[in-house]
Amino acid sequence: MIKKSGMMFTHVIPLFCEPVRVKDSKREVHLSKPAILALADGSIFHGTAIGAEGHALGEVVFSTAMSGYQELLTDPASAGQLLAFTYPHIGNSGINSLDGESARVQAAGLIIRDLPLIASNWRSNQSLQDFLLANNTVAIADIDTRRLTRILGDNGTQNGCILTGADATEARALELVRGFAGADTNALVAAVTTANSHDWSEGPWSLESDSHTQPSADQLPWKVTVYDFGVPRSLLRDLVAKGCQLTVVPAGTPASDVLAQKPDGVVLSSGPGEASACSAAIATVQQLQDAGVPLFGVGLGHQLLALANGAQLKRLPVARVGVNYPVKDLASGQVMISSQHHSFAIDAASLPASLKLTHAALPDNCVQGIEVAGKPAIGFQGVPHLSAEPNTSSAFYDRFVALMQQAKQG
Repeated sequence: MIKKSGMMFTHVIPLFCEPVRVKDSKREVHLSKPAILALADGSIFHGTAIGAEGHALGEVVFSTAMSGYQELLTDPASAGQLLAFTYPHIGNSGINSLDGESARVQAAGLIIRDLPLIASNWRSNQSLQDFLLANNTVAIADIDTRRLTRILGDNGTQNGCILTGADATEARALELVRGFAGADTNALVAAVTTANSHDWSEGPWSLESDSHTQPSADQLPWKVTVYDFGVPRSLLRDLVAKGCQLTVVPAGTPASDVLAQKPDGVVLSSGPGEASACSAAIATVQQLQDAGVPLFGVGLGHQLLALANGAQLKRLPVARVGVNYPVKDLASGQVMISSQHHSFAIDAASLPASLKLTHAALPDNCVQGIEVAGKPAIGFQGVPHLSAEPNTSSAFYDRFVALMQQAKQG
């Protein structure tokens, strides 16, 4: 019992002994089931299960972001990944119904240090644990994420297995991860792309209305088709804010079908996995580029654009997932702070004469921005975000709109 300022605190929470339930009027956290994280190199972590029972296999990556866990979990680019967070407390603000990058959890699993006992935010309507359970997502907490990050940083990104349940053993977890060959990119894209073409006109969230804006048709002068390789909702909303009337199409849509609609521009969205495995998509991009339609590739789409022009990819030693990566505009010399989410990058040594390097990551000069010589086509490896500030990734949206304006003027 602790006495402070005339108040008595008698609530004691035992750790790692009896099951614990901490309740308030809306939420509770149940900490009782063991879980194991096994890496392909044999590293073992023991923790607590905070999601569905079973096992999850995937590429283990870590995010350095202090917030945005809901967005990252629901981002289709997270498909096939076990997401770890370096920030220790994940779940503080719960889950709300408006910020998801898709309708469900896309990540294969979640790895965190600590799940807060109470989630508190005026927009929250669900706890992180309830969200994981509702999405049948396997997750582990109470592990040393500093040690995990050090292992991945020193030894490189590798596959892992989260195994939960009373019968979870180290031997079984290691057996599962060592028998896992890795996710197939085409299967990942097929799982996250839209089943049917659909229009999109929803803009960014507004604080004043606590809802997403709905621009009128006269505010959307640009007719844009978005190839959905795993497009996050924020990318669509940002494009709407830039005046784009969007049609989202499945990843396998033939170029001829899109060109028949005479769009002002085409966006090649971000998505999961390795772009070089998507041979059909690469051929589609080549056809779109040959037709002269303005193109904007983001993330996976940026890599597809490069591959369509003869460049090659390389696997990064450590996947880049976070919100604080500096990127230099080689023309202006200005540096922007960007969000990143990728395990592969364009090999700068493979860039053909037809591709101009426009942006590079600091300090390793990883390819971040490209444009195609003689064609209205640009690409950005990172995750563009709208901003009123100068020298931000929002400039890529402006450049895309400028390409459409130039094409329309002839």
